[in-house]
Amino acid sequence: MLPATFRSHLNPTLSLAYPVVLSQLGHVLVNVVDSTVVGQTGKIPLAAVSLAVSVSTVVMVLGLGLTMGITPLVAAADGRQDVAANGRLLVNGVWLSAGAGLLLAALGFLVPALLPHLGQPAAVVLLASPWVKVLFLSFFPLMIFQGFKQFAEGLGLTRQAMSLSIQANVVNAVLCYGLVFGKLGMPHLGMMGAAWATLVARVLMAILMAWYVLRAARLRPYREAAQANLRPDASGLRRLLGLGAPIGVQMTFEMGAFSFSAIMIGWLGATQLAAHQIAINVASVTYMAASGIGAAATIRVGKFFGAHDGPRARQAGLMAYLLTLTFMSLMGLILVLVRNYLPYYYNNDPAVVAQAATLLLIAAAFQVSDGLQVVGLGALRGLEDVKVPSVVALLAYWVIALPLGYVLGFKLQWGAVGVWLGLLTGLTLVAGLLLLRFYRRPLLAAAGATPRPESTLATR
Repeated sequence: MLPATFRSHLNPTLSLAYPVVLSQLGHVLVNVVDSTVVGQTGKIPLAAVSLAVSVSTVVMVLGLGLTMGITPLVAAADGRQDVAANGRLLVNGVWLSAGAGLLLAALGFLVPALLPHLGQPAAVVLLASPWVKVLFLSFFPLMIFQGFKQFAEGLGLTRQAMSLSIQANVVNAVLCYGLVFGKLGMPHLGMMGAAWATLVARVLMAILMAWYVLRAARLRPYREAAQANLRPDASGLRRLLGLGAPIGVQMTFEMGAFSFSAIMIGWLGATQLAAHQIAINVASVTYMAASGIGAAATIRVGKFFGAHDGPRARQAGLMAYLLTLTFMSLMGLILVLVRNYLPYYYNNDPAVVAQAATLLLIAAAFQVSDGLQVVGLGALRGLEDVKVPSVVALLAYWVIALPLGYVLGFKLQWGAVGVWLGLLTGLTLVAGLLLLRFYRRPLLAAAGATPRPESTLATR
């Protein structure tokens, strides 16, 4: 039985987490839909999607990480009831997101030139190159969406982004099906139809999220504070970058490790790469659930941290850990049971299905580690502790996981299984180190500060 002080964090954490889970799943489901629809056209197009997603996601998470500095700062200012500070965070956050989005979109015209140098099958590279260009264009509206979304979530308003993500994914699924196969009166674009569908869906997400923040009555005080000066200020941008840049770097190290593992698996052939795409797609769905709990931890820990209430900040973080441990253990068990059936939803090639089923068994093994490391990152972000986790990620993934995966996969000839075992090792190491850091870290934002009553910190 949990102590009452811990149980008091259960419902607020779940209330914040489940909308974020569904919203986060929106990013993943775009790739899931693209992969399942394109996979029906053959393993070469599916492998091309895997290559394109692997390369583009590394860049995308860097941009997403830059915006994630908004949420803990907004949560801390909300804990202090500082409306003026949050008005400035709204302005600076949107400017930062828009600028980063433009840079990411521009990179899409350079990345295709790098694909032929990654050692992938020529047929795969040929299909992936134009797909990457369109996908990178979608990063601009995605970043606009993120700027407004992270601000709203910092205030505990998580349901709006959830609703918009669900709507956008319905649009993406319909357009993807219609454009890939030439159905529903749409042109037959093949696998490129999936890329264009993603772009349209993300434009819709950006427009609707901006409309909500700029029109909602409950956010009027923050808009009025922001209207005093709609220009970004250097000190505010530096503060956001001071938090967001290390988060982006950490996410890039992590996602870069997974993307480079896909490139290594691509050296083994299109069959192994297609199987990897199936397994990583399935694992990413459960990961987003843990990521949502991690985002809730950022908000809850950040509010208590801003209010100088260290004990409840720790309790909020540990409750997020407990929820994740329970959920991801269950997901690991389910993956073990259904690993031989899920691959058929993507592709019917017997060799692809057999390899994917084996990789899903390893994915089941790292569910707990993967979930605990992302919740640890979320809890530490609530404490504005972002630099050390970046170093941990660099060492665990790039010094240990990838070299180990290469040795197991190529020197010992374990193939894709060896590469995935290397990733499992890195995830487990990161999870353990971040848990230790959160548990041992002093949590008071200011020495001698008086905690504020729980009632003033209730989430909306």
